[in-house]
Amino acid sequence: MSTSSPAGGWTFLTNHAHVLLALSRDPDARLRDVAESVGITERAAQTIVSDLEAAGYLRRERVGRRNHYTINPLAPFRHPVERHRHIGELLELFGAAVDARS
Repeated sequence: MSTSSPAGGWTFLTNHAHVLLALSRDPDARLRDVAESVGITERAAQTIVSDLEAAGYLRRERVGRRNHYTINPLAPFRHPVERHRHIGELLELFGAAVDARS
């Protein structure tokens, strides 16, 4: 599968969604690795993680020299049209393990 830009320059999922999915697959991932898998800079990944943390979508915990990320699957989508849905549904759609107790 190619990671190059799709024709037309847009995708259905934002980089925020891609970062969230990457961290749901590997909660102990380094942001350098997340950035590489999403196709963004490490600085962009840091900004996105800060956005997601500030909005309550994930929690970052320092474990030794690394971070561990816990996703809140009960957090609602931000757009009014999807606000009645939780991001855990998106994670499940893409095969991510979701703990509804978060």
